[in-house]
Amino acid sequence: MCGRFASFTQTQDLADELAIAEIAEDARLLPPSWNVAPTDPVRIVVERAARDSTEVTRSVRLARWGLVPSWSKDPSGGARMINARSESLLDKPAFAKPFKVRRCIVLADGYYEWRKLALPSSGSKKVPKQPYWIHPAEADVAAFAGLYEFWRNPAASETDPDRWLVSTTVITRPASESMTPIHDRMPFVLPSSAWDQWLDPAVGDASSLLKLDNAPLTTLPVGDAVGSVQNDGPSLIEEESEPRDPEPVRV
Repeated sequence: MCGRFASFTQTQDLADELAIAEIAEDARLLPPSWNVAPTDPVRIVVERAARDSTEVTRSVRLARWGLVPSWSKDPSGGARMINARSESLLDKPAFAKPFKVRRCIVLADGYYEWRKLALPSSGSKKVPKQPYWIHPAEADVAAFAGLYEFWRNPAASETDPDRWLVSTTVITRPASESMTPIHDRMPFVLPSSAWDQWLDPAVGDASSLLKLDNAPLTTLPVGDAVGSVQNDGPSLIEEESEPRDPEPVRV
């Protein structure tokens, strides 16, 4: 799964790379984070036509991480829907329609995963874990394949600017052979060649894209500080000089 990631590159710096035409003000003002957690606001890239227009524009918007289906009574269940399994997208009502018409890219610089290690000889039953910072092998954006949805707050008035909640989920897939030693699943990081087709709302069936290989990734063992959502900053992605993992996974 993908339960924690980092997103710190400024949107404007990515505008040319992703051919972004418009950046929403709240997305522009979102501060960088090296420790994004479920229900946090995140930046997503979408292609949509503005109201009363047929012209489709690629833009960066703000969304809450954890998809809230449109029929939900309240948004509390979104925290359980931060990920959507690629193998069962069409079998889940919450994901099937967004997969057809509301695909997005969740902007990230990389993500964290925890590798379970062998139990210590001391007899402790607590399984030790080694956190890893996993990011593109090149200095590129980690374009997570995602879905987004709109939820209307039934208690809000028509004039309430917060009556609509935009939420998102990150699509995950079985881990590649090189990543399996760390975890059995990984986020689907779209290769740049697939960005246009993935975002295009005219593409009703993007199933073939789910078979593409992930963009190349590399790994780095990091410290335990990332385990607490209270911690943030560039130090979280610095290599741990003495990792707990006796055989660190190097990709």
